[in-house]
Amino acid sequence: MSRRIKVLVVDDSALVRKLLSGLLSSDPSLDVVGTAVDPYDAREKIKALAPDVLTLDVEMPRMDGVTFLGHLMRLRPMPVVMVSSLTVAGADVTLAALELGAVDFITKPKLDVAAGLEASAAELIARVKAAASARLRPREARLPVSKPKAVAPVLARFEATDRLIALGASTGGTEAIADVLMALPPDAPAVVIAQHIPEVFSARWSERLDGCCAVRVREAVDGEPALLGHVYVAPGNHHLRVVRSGARYVCRVTQDAAVNRHRPSVDVLFNSVARSAGRNAVAALLTGMGADGAEGLLELKRAGAFTIAQDEATSVVWGMPGEAVKRGAATQVLPLERVAKALLDAAGAPVPLSRAG
Repeated sequence: MSRRIKVLVVDDSALVRKLLSGLLSSDPSLDVVGTAVDPYDAREKIKALAPDVLTLDVEMPRMDGVTFLGHLMRLRPMPVVMVSSLTVAGADVTLAALELGAVDFITKPKLDVAAGLEASAAELIARVKAAASARLRPREARLPVSKPKAVAPVLARFEATDRLIALGASTGGTEAIADVLMALPPDAPAVVIAQHIPEVFSARWSERLDGCCAVRVREAVDGEPALLGHVYVAPGNHHLRVVRSGARYVCRVTQDAAVNRHRPSVDVLFNSVARSAGRNAVAALLTGMGADGAEGLLELKRAGAFTIAQDEATSVVWGMPGEAVKRGAATQVLPLERVAKALLDAAGAPVPLSRAG
């Protein structure tokens, strides 16, 4: 954007309003045009100030942030970055907000909020900037369904256990990954996922996915085998790798150094899948800010795997998949609604004899 990005900060805490306003204003491309103490105040400020991006607290008096977000996305859709506490309750509310169309979220600690927000100032600024140019995908909140689920098994295609699906994403990824997983049958090849998400949030997200998918979804546990019909999510603040142990793939969960400033890192997961599964892997790099996963997707392609990058039109932020496309890492570039079928088709196809270049 050539002009400065106009931001409205909505939070019932005077301290948080002051902190967020100061941190965001420190970047020359951002202009905090105002603050609001609750959704009713925000509604009037939005009309008067026409902000480009809203930061929205999830817990406020008179009307909670998710209820307000639902109204906003129906009446005046705009980029929203949720401000959430690092708690189970905060995770549930924030994930519901992402389902309704919030672009991203930032977290604030329960103790020493000032120090916590200041320490993550660069990330805060980057997320607000990315939100300003994000593609909005408003939607209804997703309700869990009762198991057994409706997606029919296709046992004849996936009897072999040596196929493996790998997914990576960041901004917009919680919903993009949900769309892919909900299209998979209950006997799909094992799926491993690296999504940039903090602790607490990853566990709650896995539970929500398990309630609406035919496959079984859980946080990965170190040392467990990757089984047909199961999905393994990298826990927040941990890397997930896949290693080969005899005829099985095994999850390895570690807390070694962040890669590309992230833990979990998509590159870490993809590189391990390239080494362990090679041409038996199929992988997709979905929406996200930055470049994490682009090099890993290229390594997968070099190892003979079938690779997908989500296209720009359906990505909330075309950073990670866009970088993969620039590097020639994608076998195909596809809209989100075609990713699941392409993964299943590739996983059900005979393993190629020659390595892909």
